[in-house]
Amino acid sequence: MNLFTTLQHLVPQQKLSELAGKLAASQQPLVKTALIHGFARAYGIDLDDYARGSLRQYQSFNDFFTRELKTDRRPIADALNAIACPADGVISQLGTISDGKLLQAKGREYEVGQLVADYALGKALQDGSFATVYLAPTNYHRVHMPFDGRLVETIYVPGQLFSVNDVTANHVPDLFARNERCVCVFDTAFGQACVVMVGAMIVAGIETVATGKLRRGDQIIRQSHDLVLPKGAELGRFYLGSTAIVLLPASAQTAWLPTLQHGQAVQMGEALGTLQTNHFKKS
Repeated sequence: MNLFTTLQHLVPQQKLSELAGKLAASQQPLVKTALIHGFARAYGIDLDDYARGSLRQYQSFNDFFTRELKTDRRPIADALNAIACPADGVISQLGTISDGKLLQAKGREYEVGQLVADYALGKALQDGSFATVYLAPTNYHRVHMPFDGRLVETIYVPGQLFSVNDVTANHVPDLFARNERCVCVFDTAFGQACVVMVGAMIVAGIETVATGKLRRGDQIIRQSHDLVLPKGAELGRFYLGSTAIVLLPASAQTAWLPTLQHGQAVQMGEALGTLQTNHFKKS
């Protein structure tokens, strides 16, 4: 374990994130202006892609951080069997769920059943496929649907709040299955699939269109839903950056694009791969 990850075991992760959440939600002019302008300056934020083009138009740092795009800025892969990227970011890992495990980093794997906090659901995803997209602080921070689906359940899973990046992926065992997360479970034309939104250090919250902003707690919370969401529709958002993991069953017969690799920049809506075409019928 290196110094960076050792320190994260020692700091009060929840308290730091709670404090960050209060500051990020503040609409007090001095606080919000300092945070928004300081962040935009530090990271060179360009608002050309966004619906509100002036920093003065945002009511809080959270409002700025979850800023909405202009409607034409992220075209959605329109082929019926295309898998759309759920978020702006970089590819962390992608591949096959082999022996019930996903690749976290070279030499490190973790169990899908542990990730989704449901071993029966994990078993249903056995031999399926996964793609992990890491969102940096500079990215667009809304998560969108990679496929058409009916949201049938969300599972809030309390956990730790390690940073999520290459350093922690290489040094913290079961990183994504240890951090706080929200598992979104879908019924689809090709079987049961999931999008997992994983929290991280200083992440002030996770929100979905079905639940609103999730309240932190120490118990797993399962909620049933019946919400049809087309590919490209907004699913949720992060209040500060983290990771989105797409989980697809073996029945989807996923083929990831061969050009995708670890560390590759991607944008929400672009094609990551394809599903077996016989699942889809044109209307």
